[in-house]
Amino acid sequence: MHQQARREQMKTAEFWESAAAGELLVQECADCGGRQFYPRSYCVSCHGQSVGWTPASGKGEVYSYTVVRRAPSAEFADQVPYVLALVQLAEGPRLMVRLSGCTPDEVTVGAAVQLAGPGDAGRRQLPAFSLISPQA
Repeated sequence: MHQQARREQMKTAEFWESAAAGELLVQECADCGGRQFYPRSYCVSCHGQSVGWTPASGKGEVYSYTVVRRAPSAEFADQVPYVLALVQLAEGPRLMVRLSGCTPDEVTVGAAVQLAGPGDAGRRQLPAFSLISPQA
């Protein structure tokens, strides 16, 4: 494995391990308190170098979404249609997730979502998210 790729994998290993356990981490800057996702070696707010992982609540809302109706590969053929959503986390950062347990017709921009289960660390899959019912 290329040396830079190995360093990047080491920086994100804690994230993928927590995702496989059904937990969500985001980076937080010790200097300014800014939170960010996707992982970087510096803070995008203050450019400080003191970033580390912190637990996120797993709550957020749909910022945007798309419905995948044509499988990108044979591996996903039995899963279409499914929803890919850009979720604005309660902590601030946005991340792309796959929504589970709902039909594409149920999803709207602004819909509340929550962490619903583990990802697959072997495939570097983000944790699953689901819609929060209005009664919850």
